[in-house]
Amino acid sequence: MTNYQRIMGLDVGSVTVGVAVSDLLGWTAQPVETIRINEDQGDFGFKRLTQLIEENGVKTVVIGLPKNMNNSIGPRAEASMAYGDRLLKVLPDLNIVYQDERLSTSQAERMLISGDVSRAKRKKVIDKVAAVIILQNYLDAQ
Repeated sequence: MTNYQRIMGLDVGSVTVGVAVSDLLGWTAQPVETIRINEDQGDFGFKRLTQLIEENGVKTVVIGLPKNMNNSIGPRAEASMAYGDRLLKVLPDLNIVYQDERLSTSQAERMLISGDVSRAKRKKVIDKVAAVIILQNYLDAQ
């Protein structure tokens, strides 16, 4: 029998981390929540993230890598990789994968606008929708 497991997707920002998880078969991504963080104060939301990882039996975490349009690594992509490195110090058995996420936030914004979601509601859900897009793109590529 195949051993199914959920995969988690993260959209890492400087004040929030959007979280999504896959179904057990790894076909679809669903939004979970947005975790508030504070990079400047060293609060990366790992306590809550660890709970979500354990609750969902996650072994692989896909972190969005916001490369520049010319494919170079800028400050936000470096911050995403640093987040992954810190997460591995907390949960060393995790498999961390980076997924190119150029334009995922603007894609999420367009989806929400086309769904007639108000600006106030978009602000609350944009990060977890971006996490869904990051994770779904990863799942589709597998």
